Amino acid sequence: MYGISIYPNKEKYDDTISYIKLANQLGYKRIFSSLLYNDRPKDEELNQFKSILQYARKLGFEIILDVNPQTYKALNISETNLSFFKSLGATGIRLDSNFDGLVESIMTYDNSDLSIELNISNDTDMISNILSYQPNTHRIIGCHNFYPQRYTGLDLNYFLHCSAKYKKLGLRTAAFVSSQVAKNCPLVYNDGLPTLEQHRDLDLVTQAKHLIATGLIDDIIISNSFASEDELRQMASLNNHLITLDINFENSVSDIEREIVLKNLHFRRGDITSYSIRSTFVKLKYQNVVSIPPTNTPNILHRGDITIGNNNFGQYKAELKIVLQEMKNIDHLQNVVGHIPDNELFLIDYIKPWTKFIFKERV
Repeated sequence: MYGISIYPNKEKYDDTISYIKLANQLGYKRIFSSLLYNDRPKDEELNQFKSILQYARKLGFEIILDVNPQTYKALNISETNLSFFKSLGATGIRLDSNFDGLVESIMTYDNSDLSIELNISNDTDMISNILSYQPNTHRIIGCHNFYPQRYTGLDLNYFLHCSAKYKKLGLRTAAFVSSQVAKNCPLVYNDGLPTLEQHRDLDLVTQAKHLIATGLIDDIIISNSFASEDELRQMASLNNHLITLDINFENSVSDIEREIVLKNLHFRRGDITSYSIRSTFVKLKYQNVVSIPPTNTPNILHRGDITIGNNNFGQYKAELKIVLQEMKNIDHLQNVVGHIPDNELFLIDYIKPWTKFIFKERV
């Protein structure tokens, strides 16, 4: 599931409504916003916030509001009474910081039926503590933080560790990606809002592709607003269950080679090699019915090259490979039909035995 973020106290009302409407048209399903108040907001601010959220609810959005213990104090409401958030239009609250475990467990039985979203980015035993109090686990989900300050985002290995902990428990997970054009965020300082530090200067779609490739994140949320329409459209077009790799085709590529690449679901063989990712089942579909003459057959193949076995390759004709490390193109049996762009090369490391993947032509 894909989501957006809105910050009505930083945005014009009509602009926020238009952004929500566009996201809805493109298939986005989640909205994140913040209620991290130190002081009670003015009634007119809350009324505008409520109007926006209820508009989004009518469109079918799931709406999660970021809160912490200070929020409850500022609003003068009980920790375990979620009716205030539901009255605004929320479908859940995200606990940026936790209570004591028992409070969270009681929240999951509140009559509001709101989801309780926990902070995945803290590698503590809090989730175990909460589970020890026998909560209604059907209402518990998890979401990472985002990090406005450069060099403070999560390291990859830590991110994978924390995410896997929640995923193994069967909990729904979420993380943030950052638009390169959006300016609004809930904080004063803003140098992008990614969850992963390595994403800070990457384009939005590559960030999303990476989270999908990890297999650990169910929902991907654009953290800052407003993302451009082009960014929204590109991310919405991604299959969030499959690794999608861009390909830059060679000028020499034939129509049938282009079809083999783009019109098929690929998966890596289980008996893997460190030299290439082999998509072998496509050859069964094509090898006896099409001709693939030798074309663009260099002596050496390089990491990121996409090859297809040509007519001279016997039973390996029409097999597709992603080259992982430099190797010889023995007897010129493999046509180089395209290349994975440099900024996506790191994604091929996530293609494990039997991993499914597809290609999309970069334009």
